[in-house]
Amino acid sequence: MRGRWRRIATWLSVVGLAAGLTACSSSEKPDELLIYNAQHESLTKEWIDAFTKETGIKVTYRQGGDTELGNQLIAEGASSPADLFLTENSPAMAAVEKAGLFADLDQATISQVPPQYRPATSKWTGVAARTTVFAYNKTRLTEAQLPKSIMDLQQPAWKGRWGAPPAKADFQAIVAAMLQLTGESATADWLAAMKTNAVAFQDNIATLRAVNDGQVDGGVIYHYYWFRDQAKTKEISANTALHYFRNSDPGAFVSISGGGILQSSKKKDQAQKFLTFVTSKAGQEVLEKGTSFEYPVASGVPANPALVPLDQLQAPAVNPSDLNAQKVTDLMTKAGLL
Repeated sequence: MRGRWRRIATWLSVVGLAAGLTACSSSEKPDELLIYNAQHESLTKEWIDAFTKETGIKVTYRQGGDTELGNQLIAEGASSPADLFLTENSPAMAAVEKAGLFADLDQATISQVPPQYRPATSKWTGVAARTTVFAYNKTRLTEAQLPKSIMDLQQPAWKGRWGAPPAKADFQAIVAAMLQLTGESATADWLAAMKTNAVAFQDNIATLRAVNDGQVDGGVIYHYYWFRDQAKTKEISANTALHYFRNSDPGAFVSISGGGILQSSKKKDQAQKFLTFVTSKAGQEVLEKGTSFEYPVASGVPANPALVPLDQLQAPAVNPSDLNAQKVTDLMTKAGLL
């Protein structure tokens, strides 16, 4: 009975969110491209400004989270006003794809993105990437004491010593990769141990801050939060370093930020131009030369020199279209993490 009421409450929250986001769209103009944007707002603004300067095409956006906007698109279906969907992670893209809501991408976009950074279906494409890392406090752990695999964090020795943000789509994408790579049983066991061992934080920034302050020895986050702080004040990262799991470990997962065009869009040609621009050399150089510290994935553009190159991360092979967000939610709820 309790599970039934949880599902009802979740459905009501999605409906309420969709209504709230729709209500906030009064400034949108019908002659402008509309992006449902779950990427970082500052990065998408850079892309929009550069695209409009080059093409003269005006773009507006609604800001939200991966899961929230993905659910809204599914609820809106063919009546959605959105032309494009941008995310931080792949599971929401996969959910919208499975709902049959994406249009095919044109060859000009597809040819700019290597196969490992887009789904085989070509219903959407990668536009950026981020890698999973273990941020650790240098005064509390030596390199020899670091976990060799993310799966090691389920061991009793790690009880109370590490943290993560279980409610965030970022972390849930990592769990989705673990599910694809290790299977349901191993993932469920790991999540049950996480409930016992880990300290839950609000987001990646709060996790990094807690590691820096010594509240926990380490934390599972995405790399760019550390690099952004290192490039500024080092307020939440001065006492920390990053550990890369490598070796095709689930903890070496590289999450693909996605971009797709809605089948319901009445401006598909302009939307295609936007995605072609974002994956072009000029669009990817926004990542290389800007302050996002996310990885370029297209047109041969290298990463910011401060980052470990993508081809040195030894990431596991993951099919982004098969990242199962709903199954992850079910498993994490069962484990008591959501």
